[in-house]
Amino acid sequence: MKHLIIAIAVLLASIISAGARQMEALGSGLIALRTSTNEVYVGWRMLGTDDSHVGFNLYRSTDGHPPEKLNPKPITQTTDFVDQNSSQGRSQSYFVRPVVDGREQSASAASSLTANVPATPYLSIPLEPPPAGTTPNGSNYTYRANDCSVGDLDGDGEYEIVLKWYPSNSKDNSQAGYTGDVYLDAYKLNGTRLWRIDLGKNIRAGAHYTQFMVYDLDGDGKAEVACKTAPGTIDGQGHNVIMPGDDPKADYRNPAGYVLDGPEYLTIFNGLTGAAKVTTNYVPPRGKVLDWGDKYGNRVDRFLACIAYLDGERPSLVMCRGYYTRAVLAAWDWRGGKLTQRWVFDSEDGTPGNENYRGQGAHSLTVGDVDGDGKDEIIYGACAIDDNGKGLYSTRLGHGDALHMSHMDPNRPGMEVWMVHENPRAYGPNGLEFREARTGKLIFGADGKNADVGRGVAFDIDPRYPGYEMWGSRGYLYNAHMGLISSNKPPSMNFGIWWDADRLRELLDGNHIDKWDYVSGKLKRILTAEECASNNGTKATPCLSADILGDWREEVIWRTKENTALHIYSTTIPAVDRRPTLMYDSQYRLAIAWQNVGYNQPPHPSFYLGESKASVLTEFGR
Repeated sequence: MKHLIIAIAVLLASIISAGARQMEALGSGLIALRTSTNEVYVGWRMLGTDDSHVGFNLYRSTDGHPPEKLNPKPITQTTDFVDQNSSQGRSQSYFVRPVVDGREQSASAASSLTANVPATPYLSIPLEPPPAGTTPNGSNYTYRANDCSVGDLDGDGEYEIVLKWYPSNSKDNSQAGYTGDVYLDAYKLNGTRLWRIDLGKNIRAGAHYTQFMVYDLDGDGKAEVACKTAPGTIDGQGHNVIMPGDDPKADYRNPAGYVLDGPEYLTIFNGLTGAAKVTTNYVPPRGKVLDWGDKYGNRVDRFLACIAYLDGERPSLVMCRGYYTRAVLAAWDWRGGKLTQRWVFDSEDGTPGNENYRGQGAHSLTVGDVDGDGKDEIIYGACAIDDNGKGLYSTRLGHGDALHMSHMDPNRPGMEVWMVHENPRAYGPNGLEFREARTGKLIFGADGKNADVGRGVAFDIDPRYPGYEMWGSRGYLYNAHMGLISSNKPPSMNFGIWWDADRLRELLDGNHIDKWDYVSGKLKRILTAEECASNNGTKATPCLSADILGDWREEVIWRTKENTALHIYSTTIPAVDRRPTLMYDSQYRLAIAWQNVGYNQPPHPSFYLGESKASVLTEFGR
């Protein structure tokens, strides 16, 4: 009970804090999925702005007839419903009306099912792959759907999807060779394609090159899209993205396929039309390639990006370069049609102490208010940058592939970070480390076995222990409150997802979802998307995992194996409780914006969300 009270208090505090921030005005996100010939599962959002005592009435219209209410009294325990009298042979349309103080409010947008639609646990969005191409050396390539992000592009209160298309010859920075162009598409959930942006030949394709941010940066109710561009980029209206004096037809690729010369831009695109709104020089410029750690272009083109509320009220765009050696973060504000630079942090600009931030970045980042001042900090791997653009702390444990931040230990104030590290000479005895997010102080570390600890995750998967459990590709299973608890750990260490009716997180990997059976110490498969494939090679990540529809539990977007559609899977397991959509927690929402960055990482809220009850003895007698 104590942990539940703490969790509720932290959740309420996060909602109150978020109230001072510019946030999306979301609709109901209602989703209806047929589960059998006579049953339909219906789920919808509870908003952070809803009255705490709000109820809901659910209505169904059949074959266009007047709607009928399905519930005898307002639904207050959950925000879902199983309609057990829905005929598969007839068209159905569902909507909800909130009920406050006994009075019905305006109807939500409807979700419709056509007659004879099959029982499927997903929505399908048809795709239009870009045409195949040929590189200058005669190599042919095709396209596959890759990372997604979401934002309300048209201001209707529901999310649209921005999808990145990768050519089949995309490369890691360490690999030479030409790549095809990278494309960004925007789709409505009904399958309508709004626009396509071609980033052009001077933007190389690979996980570390194009980090695209989808967010309402100026507060007009419609999300923008921001990313690195170059001469040759064509916006969603077919116009060249070009700065004065530059040649839109120039080709800056060298014989190894790298782009180590020529202009580099940052562009803000209109999210509804894809038109370029403003373009400026990318900060920082590449300068001398060798200054970033090698001479062939591996380290100079390591990019990260995020959105952060640096003033506590409005979002800023942060574009980054470098993490193996020099690290630079540049914060921008898009306000009133003008793009202005807020600050630049540079590990090598001569500022005393900044040298400690060299080489501390990861293949991803995370954002949140770690010091409680209402403004966001950026956890840049093994270091943190304060909201004012100054260094907050550096652990000096070095680069790593994965990090997670949330309120992982409900018995400890503030948030914590779980990170794995790559270089034994930097991490010493702490190849896996659990630290205070605010100060960087080590809570406990684990032996990395003198190796690159390439994987690591943190989720609450065992209710017998207070807080999150965490593990990695080295070491054992640990608990946020107790440290080492077991030599047996889940073999899955990729993504997590709140899917079933409890508050434990399930494990998302490849094209499937598993439940950790903490009693037997084994994974149990609960869903496989047979027709779908994951992204990014051995990383095996989804296009996106986020709470984008229905109740507070999360959805997962996978591409079909033929790259002809996106399938949005949503749970049809009846809920047992309700809470506001996770997207109304600012930290979680920002995590959805940066999820596509580098080596994709799963989102976490700022508050503790789990099933932990009490401390028990561990396998090791601790």
